[in-house]
Amino acid sequence: MKTALYSMWNNIPGSVLRLRVAGTLAPDLQHRAPLLIERINLYFGRAAISRLVLIQAPLPLPLPPTRAAPLPPLSVDEAQSLDRQLDAVADPELRAALARLGRLIAANARRDD
Repeated sequence: MKTALYSMWNNIPGSVLRLRVAGTLAPDLQHRAPLLIERINLYFGRAAISRLVLIQAPLPLPLPPTRAAPLPPLSVDEAQSLDRQLDAVADPELRAALARLGRLIAANARRDD
């Protein structure tokens, strides 16, 4: 289980790690507490954590994904050049994928200039 997806550290006062945990996963994490403490201490190479305190509370919602700005269309010369380079590709799916990739590369090159 990916514990990091369902928990969030609050703070580390002394050697006590306080974790905010999504409510339904707290019993499972409580059961795995010794293993978690051992792995954290192994990572730090010393006894950084001696005790784990679980706080059942909702986690902050993840930010919604941001949409990239639409790419400007290729110039006529760039489009023709890309078509010439893809003439030898027979598979239509591969050709379409390479055309999309070529448009992205050309747009990024223009943006960097």
